[in-house]
Amino acid sequence: MPRNPYYSGPPSDHFDGARFFNPGQPTTDRGLRDILRWQRGRQAVAWPRQVPIVPARPEPRLAGLRVTMVGHATLLIQVDGLNLLTDPVWSARASPFRFAGPKRVTAPGIAFDDLPPIDAVLLSHNHYDHLDIATLRRLHARHAPLMVMPLGNDAIVRAAVPGARLLTGDWHDRLRLGPAAEVTLTRANHWSARGLRDRRMALWAGFWLHSRSASLWFAGDTGYGDGTIFPAMRARFGSPDVALIPIGAYEPRWFMAAQHVDPAEAVRIFEAVGARRALGIHWGCFRLTDEAREAPVAALAEALAAADIAPDRFVAAVAGGVYGFAGGDGAG
Repeated sequence: MPRNPYYSGPPSDHFDGARFFNPGQPTTDRGLRDILRWQRGRQAVAWPRQVPIVPARPEPRLAGLRVTMVGHATLLIQVDGLNLLTDPVWSARASPFRFAGPKRVTAPGIAFDDLPPIDAVLLSHNHYDHLDIATLRRLHARHAPLMVMPLGNDAIVRAAVPGARLLTGDWHDRLRLGPAAEVTLTRANHWSARGLRDRRMALWAGFWLHSRSASLWFAGDTGYGDGTIFPAMRARFGSPDVALIPIGAYEPRWFMAAQHVDPAEAVRIFEAVGARRALGIHWGCFRLTDEAREAPVAALAEALAAADIAPDRFVAAVAGGVYGFAGGDGAG
């Protein structure tokens, strides 16, 4: 059995003693043969080099619930006086290298120096478009936030950001962020790796935020799989006031379906969890896959129309977009 450099713990229904896995779901593993097949048959649509945006300047604190889109899976969540960031990436590339890798086509929707005080960071998994060490170091130096993440990711962050305040958990663990808010780590159909030899050695997750006035679910990265994990969340937690659901990086389906949902599947997830409102994330910032930049927006509109769901209930979030939500009942 290979040595896991990130996590040592007892086997479970989703950990075999060395690697984590998605129980009962399609495998996310892709080998060199799959990658070569993708590249040989690739029919990627060109993206623009840059898309202009209007950055937001958020208020320091808010009593209600407001979400500001920074880009990709990075969002500022302001709720009940608490300021949270999900998967923060302010770097120019989603890559281990500064000179190569996917380059952002939209500037961050909030300039780093315009961030309000950040209380906590929610890290869903260790892929470079979600766990960006350069940004975490900047946040630690400026805000010293609590950093919350699934098992094993703490080893990566601790080695790179000495002195960071870290909190880790397994799926379904409930962790306190402050006097008025907690998060529960939720299942996702995904995988992890920072290099060639650490596939699935750190866990991946979403986060269900429980606050005094509202509930919010950040899905992280996920495939749809057989769909069972989503109604199971609703049975466990109730329905969120707001869901942050990925809608991009999904083509070609034969390669991506196990790990990334497409917009039609995102709408099915929206219905399964019973969310009142949703924002579509994980699109339009970094070109990771083959679909055109605007394709997720058009496909989301088609899927909502087919499901007879009002388009204002599930909106594709744009960088710099500010989305206010009436307070929910705090369920969960």
